Amino acid sequence: MDQDENDITLVQRVQNGDKQAFNLLVEKYQFRVKHVVGRFVKDVHEQEDIVQESFIKAYRAISRFRGDSAFYTWLYRIAVNTAKNYLVATSRRPPAQDVIVDEMVHSRGAERLVEANSPEQIVQNDQLVEAIKQSISALPEELKQAIELRELDGLSYEDIAVAMNCPIGTVRSRIFRAREAVERAIADLVES
Repeated sequence: MDQDENDITLVQRVQNGDKQAFNLLVEKYQFRVKHVVGRFVKDVHEQEDIVQESFIKAYRAISRFRGDSAFYTWLYRIAVNTAKNYLVATSRRPPAQDVIVDEMVHSRGAERLVEANSPEQIVQNDQLVEAIKQSISALPEELKQAIELRELDGLSYEDIAVAMNCPIGTVRSRIFRAREAVERAIADLVES
């Protein structure tokens, strides 16, 4: 049974009144939801409140979950909207994007970038990471959001299409164009 099927089974159990099944979903996704919320709100206590509120909203709305997207994609949108609403309610402006570029350091490939032996390699890697961040930051919003959902959150193309409310072909195109732009921006550093 793959992850999505397991989630669907748990959701169906919750819809049939099994509260323990929802606890399993919370345990499975609480770290990822906190990570998403942390992009909007830096205070740890506020993050915890928003994460809890996100799961409460998900629990209350789970009867309307139909499986048109992966459970995490649905939960992700709830968490993002809850965080943005919190910022508006506290008179703080939400960021213009759903993902903050500084987290690129935490992407799957970044661990390889920071593993270095010599001081020269460390400096080169730091320069490369900074160049990647800057090139992503300079991308148009829709390209930036698509690549970050893919590379930072590890969402599938299908889930990104749902999260961004666009066709999957558009998602593929945006990610391709974003990767091309980043590769061009870092080409000199990679060759040296």
